[in-house]
Amino acid sequence: MSMLRKVGGVEVNTSSMADIAFLLLTFFLMTTVIRNEKGLVLMLPQWTTEPATSEKHQRNLFTIQVNSENKFLIEGEPRNSLRDLSSEIKKFILNNNVDPALSVSPPEAVVSLKTDRGTSHQAFVDALDAIQAAYYEIYAERAGISQKAFRELDLNDKIQKQVYDAARKDIPMNISIAEPTKTYND
Repeated sequence: MSMLRKVGGVEVNTSSMADIAFLLLTFFLMTTVIRNEKGLVLMLPQWTTEPATSEKHQRNLFTIQVNSENKFLIEGEPRNSLRDLSSEIKKFILNNNVDPALSVSPPEAVVSLKTDRGTSHQAFVDALDAIQAAYYEIYAERAGISQKAFRELDLNDKIQKQVYDAARKDIPMNISIAEPTKTYND
C-alpha cells in the first residue's frame, strides 16, 4: 500500500505588502528632485470675449518681424542682428510728436513682435529682451538709477515701489506679441 500524501499549496503572507508599497512610494517622493524651471515673465491682458475695437495708427506702431530663418525685418528694413534696436525703440517711444514718422506719445506707442512658426526660441527671446531693455532703460533714466538697479527694485518695499511707479508713470510697456504665422513647410 502506498501512502499518498496530499501536498498542499504554500501560502505567502501578503498582509504587509501594502505597507511596503507605501514606504517605497514615500521614499521615492521624498528623494525625487523636481526641477523648477523659469519661463518668460509676461503680464497678460485681462481676458475678454469681445474683440479690441480701437485701432492703432500706423505711426504709433513699431514693427519687428522674425522669419523662420531667424532673420529680422525691423520697420520694413531687413537686418541680421538686433544691434541698436533698443535705442531705436527708445527714440520711437519718447518722440512726443516731434518727428512725424515716429509715435505721437509714449502711451500711444506700441512695439509689435511677430514671428513665424519656424522661428527659434532664442531669436524670439532675443527680440523680446531688446524690446524690454528699451523700456527698462527709459524707466531707469527717469528713476535716476541704473537699469540693473531698476530691475532689482523690491516691489514689496514701499519706498522702492514708489520709485518704480513714478518711473513707469505715463509710459506703459505696450508690447504686442502677434500670433505666429505659418511657414510653407507647415
